[in-house]
Amino acid sequence: MERRTTERLLRARAQAIGGGVREDSVAEVLGRVLAVQAQDLPAAELGLRARARGLTQEAVRRATDTERTAVRGWFMRGTLQLVPAADARWLLALFGPVYLALAGRRLRELGLDDSLCARSERLIADAIGTEGPLTRAQLTDRLTTLGVEPKGQSAFHLIRRAALAGRICHGPQRDGEATFVLLDDWLPATSPLPYTGEAAVRELARRYRAAHGPCDALDFVHWSGLKTTTGRNAWAAVRDTAPEAPPAPGEPDVRLLPAYDNYLVGYRSRDLSVPAEHERRVWPGGGQIRATVVVDGLAVGTWSGGRRGTPVKVEPFPGTEPPSPAVAAGIARESADIARFSS
Repeated sequence: MERRTTERLLRARAQAIGGGVREDSVAEVLGRVLAVQAQDLPAAELGLRARARGLTQEAVRRATDTERTAVRGWFMRGTLQLVPAADARWLLALFGPVYLALAGRRLRELGLDDSLCARSERLIADAIGTEGPLTRAQLTDRLTTLGVEPKGQSAFHLIRRAALAGRICHGPQRDGEATFVLLDDWLPATSPLPYTGEAAVRELARRYRAAHGPCDALDFVHWSGLKTTTGRNAWAAVRDTAPEAPPAPGEPDVRLLPAYDNYLVGYRSRDLSVPAEHERRVWPGGGQIRATVVVDGLAVGTWSGGRRGTPVKVEPFPGTEPPSPAVAAGIARESADIARFSS
């Protein structure tokens, strides 16, 4: 039990959600963890908040929309992530071809043949090049001129395909909605890629190990979505980092993690972060992953609210002891910080 507790504390510290670790900016958070899960952008912003001190929503939007130091795209596992802009191109070169190939079958199921896909890619790029940043709804409207159905998933998959092909990427938000821009305009390529091929996979393994350790090759495969052999080979080629000393006992470190947080999806097994008897409270099914209250890396409940002025509501796991005064104080601080961040 002591070994597992130490492992959990080290993971929480690596992820900047425990051990008192907090970074000072969006760039520092992403520099530490590489990627923040971002299919739900407000949740991704709260994931950055949980790993930082005093971060504002304005600072997050400035990093993504103005400074362009963070960019949202389909990378590991083919899901949306926020990553450092400096890493976006080599990550896209690594994952784009993988998920373009996997997307082919779904495109064919939707009746989207190679010719239509190529014409759609050109139309999307031309429309953005002429009109500037466009939302998914606006791009869908443009795609109907090629006979693409305005409803359903066809337009989404064509837009995603153009992003995986390196033609477009997520740009600034407009009235709370994501827009798409031309990748070469938004993030100009100024030099050769720093990592390609096997070197890119090894660098990814190194970054994962630093941000998630203690972990193993199969955790890396699970998190990245790469083939098992590819992941194992890269893992074996990367030197292990020096083991940290066990964290010293101290006040409990309480964090309110958002839905779909990295800490909950970054490992092949959930039993270290969430007690098995409460797993369904966090993963109720249907692809949902609920926002959680974690204490020193261990989930003790779920929470909701915190957006648009709604109060944070915490629900401890049933049958558990009431929170200690120190944990209750930590929950209150985190709830107040979410209100500050979201105001």
